[in-house]
Amino acid sequence: MSFEPSLKLLHSPGACSFPNLILARVGQMTPEFASINPKRRVPVLAIDNEVITEMSAVLTSISSLAPEKNLLGRSTIETIRVYEWLNWLSTVVHSQAMGSIWRTERYSNDPAVYPAIREKGLETIRECYAMINEKVAEPGTGFAVGKGFTAVDPFLLVLYCWASRLEKDMGQDYPVLCGLREEASW
Repeated sequence: MSFEPSLKLLHSPGACSFPNLILARVGQMTPEFASINPKRRVPVLAIDNEVITEMSAVLTSISSLAPEKNLLGRSTIETIRVYEWLNWLSTVVHSQAMGSIWRTERYSNDPAVYPAIREKGLETIRECYAMINEKVAEPGTGFAVGKGFTAVDPFLLVLYCWASRLEKDMGQDYPVLCGLREEASW
Protein backbone atom coordinates (compact mmCIF):
# COMPACT_ATOMS: atom_id res chain seq x y z
CA MET A 1 0.00 0.00 0.00
CA SER A 2 1.48 3.33 -1.10
CA PHE A 3 0.98 6.45 1.00
CA GLU A 4 0.80 9.73 -0.93
CA PRO A 5 0.30 12.65 1.47
CA SER A 6 -1.46 15.83 0.50
CA LEU A 7 1.21 18.53 0.04
CA LYS A 8 0.96 22.29 -0.04
CA LEU A 9 4.18 24.30 -0.41
CA LEU A 10 3.98 28.04 0.12
CA HIS A 11 6.81 29.93 -1.51
CA SER A 12 7.81 33.27 -2.90
CA PRO A 13 9.36 33.53 -6.39
CA GLY A 14 13.10 34.19 -6.21
CA ALA A 15 13.24 33.66 -2.44
CA CYS A 16 15.03 30.98 -0.45
CA SER A 17 11.98 28.77 -0.88
CA PHE A 18 12.90 28.26 -4.55
CA PRO A 19 14.94 25.06 -3.92
CA ASN A 20 11.91 23.52 -2.26
CA LEU A 21 9.81 24.39 -5.29
CA ILE A 22 12.35 22.76 -7.59
CA LEU A 23 12.12 19.56 -5.57
CA ALA A 24 8.37 19.59 -5.00
CA ARG A 25 7.09 21.69 -7.91
CA VAL A 26 3.94 22.46 -5.98
CA GLY A 27 2.37 25.31 -4.03
CA GLN A 28 2.10 29.06 -4.08
CA MET A 29 1.90 32.02 -1.69
CA THR A 30 -1.72 32.63 -0.69
CA PRO A 31 -3.59 34.97 1.68
CA GLU A 32 -3.81 32.13 4.20
CA PHE A 33 -0.01 32.18 4.58
CA ALA A 34 0.13 34.17 7.83
CA SER A 35 -2.39 31.87 9.46
CA ILE A 36 -0.36 28.83 8.43
CA ASN A 37 3.04 30.20 9.44
CA PRO A 38 3.00 33.00 12.01
CA LYS A 39 6.77 33.45 11.42
CA ARG A 40 5.76 35.02 8.09
CA ARG A 41 8.76 33.46 6.40
CA VAL A 42 9.12 31.00 3.56
CA PRO A 43 9.39 28.15 2.94
CA VAL A 44 6.38 26.43 4.44
CA LEU A 45 5.29 22.93 3.55
CA ALA A 46 1.96 21.48 4.60
CA ILE A 47 1.86 17.68 4.60
CA ASP A 48 -1.66 16.67 5.38
CA ASN A 49 -2.29 18.38 8.74
CA GLU A 50 1.36 19.05 9.58
CA VAL A 51 2.97 22.44 8.82
CA ILE A 52 6.74 22.32 8.36
CA THR A 53 8.89 25.43 8.26
CA GLU A 54 12.59 26.26 7.80
CA MET A 55 14.61 25.39 4.73
CA SER A 56 16.41 22.26 5.97
CA ALA A 57 13.24 20.76 7.42
CA VAL A 58 11.20 21.41 4.28
CA LEU A 59 13.92 20.06 1.98
CA THR A 60 14.22 16.98 4.22
CA SER A 61 10.46 16.45 4.11
CA ILE A 62 10.30 16.68 0.34
CA SER A 63 13.38 14.48 -0.06
CA SER A 64 11.94 11.83 2.24
CA LEU A 65 8.93 11.44 -0.04
CA ALA A 66 11.21 10.09 -2.79
CA PRO A 67 13.97 8.19 -0.95
CA GLU A 68 14.99 6.39 -4.15
CA LYS A 69 16.19 9.72 -5.56
CA ASN A 70 18.84 10.06 -2.82
CA LEU A 71 18.19 13.79 -2.46
CA LEU A 72 19.78 13.68 0.99
CA GLY A 73 22.80 11.74 -0.30
CA ARG A 74 23.70 8.15 -1.04
CA SER A 75 25.57 7.41 2.18
CA THR A 76 25.66 8.54 5.79
CA ILE A 77 28.59 10.88 5.15
CA GLU A 78 26.83 12.38 2.11
CA THR A 79 23.71 12.99 4.23
CA ILE A 80 25.88 14.69 6.83
CA ARG A 81 27.47 16.83 4.08
CA VAL A 82 24.01 17.75 2.72
CA TYR A 83 22.99 19.03 6.17
CA GLU A 84 26.32 20.77 6.62
CA TRP A 85 25.73 22.63 3.34
CA LEU A 86 22.06 23.39 4.03
CA ASN A 87 22.74 24.81 7.47
CA TRP A 88 25.64 26.98 6.30
CA LEU A 89 23.76 28.19 3.21
CA SER A 90 20.67 29.01 5.30
CA THR A 91 22.41 30.75 8.17
CA VAL A 92 25.50 32.43 6.74
CA VAL A 93 24.92 32.91 3.02
CA HIS A 94 21.17 33.51 3.04
CA SER A 95 20.36 35.05 6.41
CA GLN A 96 23.58 36.84 7.25
CA ALA A 97 25.08 37.87 3.91
CA MET A 98 22.05 38.32 1.68
CA GLY A 99 19.91 39.50 4.58
CA SER A 100 22.32 42.30 5.38
CA ILE A 101 21.91 43.61 1.83
CA TRP A 102 18.22 43.06 1.12
CA ARG A 103 16.79 43.14 4.64
CA THR A 104 19.15 45.63 6.26
CA GLU A 105 16.43 46.86 8.61
CA ARG A 106 16.62 43.49 10.41
CA TYR A 107 20.13 44.39 11.61
CA SER A 108 19.65 47.95 12.78
CA ASN A 109 16.96 50.53 13.38
CA ASP A 110 19.43 53.26 12.36
CA PRO A 111 19.33 53.92 8.60
CA ALA A 112 22.62 55.81 8.92
CA VAL A 113 24.47 52.50 9.38
CA TYR A 114 22.72 50.67 6.50
CA PRO A 115 25.50 51.39 3.96
CA ALA A 116 28.12 49.84 6.28
CA ILE A 117 25.92 46.81 6.93
CA ARG A 118 25.36 46.33 3.19
CA GLU A 119 29.09 46.65 2.46
CA LYS A 120 29.88 44.00 5.08
CA GLY A 121 27.18 41.81 3.52
CA LEU A 122 28.84 42.12 0.10
CA GLU A 123 32.20 41.22 1.65
CA THR A 124 30.64 38.15 3.28
CA ILE A 125 28.94 37.15 0.01
CA ARG A 126 32.27 37.29 -1.83
CA GLU A 127 33.93 35.14 0.85
CA CYS A 128 31.07 32.64 0.80
CA TYR A 129 30.96 32.37 -2.98
CA ALA A 130 34.70 31.81 -3.12
CA MET A 131 34.22 28.96 -0.62
CA ILE A 132 31.26 27.55 -2.57
CA ASN A 133 33.29 27.69 -5.77
CA GLU A 134 36.13 25.82 -4.07
CA LYS A 135 33.88 23.20 -2.42
CA VAL A 136 31.89 22.43 -5.56
CA ALA A 137 35.16 21.99 -7.47
CA GLU A 138 36.49 19.40 -4.98
CA PRO A 139 34.63 16.34 -6.21
CA GLY A 140 34.68 17.56 -9.82
CA THR A 141 31.23 16.07 -10.46
CA GLY A 142 29.14 19.16 -11.04
CA PHE A 143 27.22 18.53 -7.84
CA ALA A 144 27.70 19.91 -4.35
CA VAL A 145 27.66 16.53 -2.60
CA GLY A 146 28.85 13.26 -4.05
CA LYS A 147 28.15 12.32 -7.63
CA GLY A 148 24.46 13.09 -7.78
CA PHE A 149 21.82 15.77 -7.46
CA THR A 150 20.88 16.52 -3.84
CA ALA A 151 18.76 19.06 -2.00
CA VAL A 152 21.83 21.34 -1.91
CA ASP A 153 22.01 21.88 -5.67
CA PRO A 154 18.77 23.84 -6.16
CA PHE A 155 19.64 25.95 -3.11
CA LEU A 156 22.98 26.81 -4.76
CA LEU A 157 21.12 27.74 -7.93
CA VAL A 158 18.92 30.32 -6.22
CA LEU A 159 21.89 31.74 -4.34
CA TYR A 160 23.81 31.94 -7.61
CA CYS A 161 20.91 33.86 -9.17
CA TRP A 162 20.82 36.28 -6.25
CA ALA A 163 24.57 36.86 -6.30
CA SER A 164 24.60 37.37 -10.05
CA ARG A 165 22.28 40.34 -9.50
CA LEU A 166 24.94 41.82 -7.21
CA GLU A 167 28.13 40.72 -8.97
CA LYS A 168 27.80 41.24 -12.70
CA ASP A 169 30.82 39.14 -13.72
CA MET A 170 30.56 36.07 -11.54
CA GLY A 171 32.21 33.84 -14.14
CA GLN A 172 35.58 35.45 -13.59
CA ASP A 173 35.65 34.96 -9.82
CA TYR A 174 33.47 31.86 -9.47
CA PRO A 175 33.90 29.75 -12.64
CA VAL A 176 33.05 26.39 -11.06
CA LEU A 177 29.83 27.69 -9.54
CA CYS A 178 28.87 29.34 -12.84
CA GLY A 179 29.67 26.12 -14.68
CA LEU A 180 27.45 24.20 -12.28
CA ARG A 181 24.59 26.50 -13.17
CA GLU A 182 25.27 26.43 -16.92
CA GLU A 183 25.79 22.68 -17.17
CA ALA A 184 23.03 21.61 -14.78
CA SER A 185 21.03 18.92 -16.48
CA TRP A 186 18.56 18.80 -13.63
